[in-house]
Parts: sequence; structure tokens; C-alpha cells
Amino acid sequence: MKKEFFKYVLPSMLAFAFSGVYAIVDGFFVGRNIGDAGLAAINLAYPITALLQSAGTGIGMGGAIHIAISIGAKNDREKDRFFQNTIGLLIASCLAMTAVLYLAAPGLLHLFGAQGEIFDLALEYIRYIILGATCQILGTGLVPIIRNFNGAFLAMAAMIAGFVTNILLDWAFVSVFQWGMMGAAVATVIGQFVTAVPCVVFLLVHGHFKALSSFRVSGLTLRKIVAVGASPFGLTLSPNIILMLMNKSAVDHGGNAAVSAYAVVSYVVCIIQLLLQGVGDGCQPLISRYHGQGHTAAVRAHHRTAYWVSVVTALFAMLGIYLLRGSVSSFFGASAQVGKTVEEVLPIFLLGFLFVGFSRVTISYLYAVKQNLYAYLLIYGEPVLLFLLLNFVFPPMLNLLGVWISVPVTQAVIALVGTVLLWCYRRKLPR
Repeated sequence: MKKEFFKYVLPSMLAFAFSGVYAIVDGFFVGRNIGDAGLAAINLAYPITALLQSAGTGIGMGGAIHIAISIGAKNDREKDRFFQNTIGLLIASCLAMTAVLYLAAPGLLHLFGAQGEIFDLALEYIRYIILGATCQILGTGLVPIIRNFNGAFLAMAAMIAGFVTNILLDWAFVSVFQWGMMGAAVATVIGQFVTAVPCVVFLLVHGHFKALSSFRVSGLTLRKIVAVGASPFGLTLSPNIILMLMNKSAVDHGGNAAVSAYAVVSYVVCIIQLLLQGVGDGCQPLISRYHGQGHTAAVRAHHRTAYWVSVVTALFAMLGIYLLRGSVSSFFGASAQVGKTVEEVLPIFLLGFLFVGFSRVTISYLYAVKQNLYAYLLIYGEPVLLFLLLNFVFPPMLNLLGVWISVPVTQAVIALVGTVLLWCYRRKLPR
């Protein structure tokens, strides 16, 4: 069983880790070629990119969980129905979000706190990202589907291929051709396109697209996909809602220098959080499949192993980043002033890794067994709690220091709530 666990989880962890590095590649090249203003612009615009990716992840994972449960229950008709409607919903979201976000982008950037030069740079970047929204949504939406069709290794390879493409094109477009923010955005879109292509090929080769020949829209199926998908959607988007809240609070209490410093911190934290999410999402196909079979003992065994792996991963990450905290900012080409701030505040954020690891595994387990309400409480409760702490508790008393400590406190409270919810759910299960 442990061999089966690591067959799914290790590729997932690697894929999520690369997606975390994927998120910082644009910041790396823009920071080194444009400076602190470009770095802050990427950070302020990224929540819109994350919204596209979250939509793809939510729809893809919502359908994939139902597909895995149907496979476990040996119900091929239901499996095909969920696959058909998931693909249809992904395509519809590509069209709708491209149109809506392109028009709304300037207002959203102002809402996020972008001003002056930073606003101009952020708008240039995000408009090209939005024009390539189809690549973003399909690149993130097809990966969980093929992972639940026993394609965990290919899912990892597809994400790594997109990552390598993004790096090479960022170097060419930003550093060599000096295309600035536009070059960084186009490189990201092409990278996501490269991720989507192997997923499409996998589904074609294994004959899954044959199910589309009898496609018909099912309102009930769509509601089920959205009900489960709201959890992975929120889990993917929540860090970026937090990013928006932190950017706004950092601007209010420390100015643009604080935003640039938090941009560097958020890049580092993003990688570790996605690595920990990879543990939970990696064991999700197994948990959903065994849940569909009614094999409670196997579900619990994989769940326990996921907790241990997340704890060990978090501890190693905390140690490694603490030792390298002095050289992190120079990697992104940040100024000496920003680098000093990063070195001082980064240890505060390390405290939350253990809590994040526990919460990510708990949330993935809950939506894998369709306990949607409990998952919603943890996912959407985190940004709400952080908003309250940022506006009414710590920054009013401690100024900029209060902004930084609000994050690990929020993560600790959410982990505690997750423990209570998990206990409540487990009480209802047979021994």
C-alpha cells in the first residue's frame, strides 16, 4: 500500500513543486531586468493569473474526483458522464473568463493597490496572460483528470515540460530580446500550452475522448462537479486572496518597499505550500477510489501516511529556507533594502509550514470523500480570518510587524479548526 501511495504522491509533489517554481520564474527575470517596480507589478497582477489557474484546477479536480469514485464503484456510464461534462465546462470557462477578465483587468489592478508605474507594468503583463486564458485553464484543468486516469507520471512530466519551456522563453523574451512584461506573460502562456498538449494526447491515446461522441449537458452532473470543485478552486485561489490582502496591508503600513519584500517572501512560501498541497492532491485519487469501493481501512492508511510525509517535508523546508534566508532576495535581483527586510521577516513565515501541511492534507482528504461543507469552512475561512486579523488586530497594534505575524497565526487557527472538523467526520464512520 505504501508503494502505491508513493507511486501517486511523489510525482504529484514534484509536479506541484515545479508549478511553484513556475510561479516565480517571471518574477526572477522581470526583477533582474526591470527591477523592484517590475517585481511588485508581477506580484500585484498574479492573483488574476491565479484566478484562471484556479478555475481550471477546480473544474478539473471536481470532475476528476467523481471520475475516480465512479472507477472505484465500477460504474463506467457515470464515469463517462462526468468526463463529458467536465470537458464541456472547461471549454465554456475558457471563453467566458477571457472576455470578462480582459475588460475588468484595469479596475481589478486598482483594487489590488497598483498605482503609477507599477499599474502600467502590471496591466501590460496581465492583458497578455488573459488573452492566453485558454492555455492557462486547460493546462491546469486536464492535469488532475489524467492523474485520476492512472496518469500520475505523465501529469508530472507535462508540468515539468511547461516549466522548462517557460524558463527558456522567459530568458529569451525578457533577458535577450528585452520584451519586458509582455515577454514574461507570453512565455507563461506558451508554457501552459506545452503542459496541456501531453494531457490531450494521453486522453486521445487511451480513448477517453470517445465518450464525447455521446455528449449531452447534464445539469445535475454539472452541479456535482461544481460542488466538489469549489474546494480545490478555493484551495488554489486562497493563497492569492491572501496575497492580495497582504499586498494591500503591506502598502498601507510599509509602502512599495514592503510590497517588493513580500513579493520575494511570497515566491518562496508559494513553492513550499504547493509542495505540501502535492502530498494531499497526490493521494486524492487513491482515497477517492477506495472511498468509492467502501474500503475504509485503505482510505485511513493513505490518509495517515500523507500526514507523516507532510510533516517531514515541512521540517526540511523550514530548515533549508532558514539557512538560505540571507541570499534569497539577491536571487530575484531585489535591492539591498528589500533584501534586508526579507531576511528579517522570512523566519516568521516559516512557522506556518507545519500548520499548512496539516491543513492541506486534511482539506484534500475531505473533498476526496465529498465532505464539501467541511472543506469549504477550512478553505474559505482562512482568507476571512486573515482579513479580520489584518484590519482589526495585529497591524493596528504592531504596524508592519503585525502584517507579517498575521499569516502564521491564521494558519495555526485553521489547522486547529481542521482537527475539530476531522474528528467530527471520523465519529460518523464505522470502525
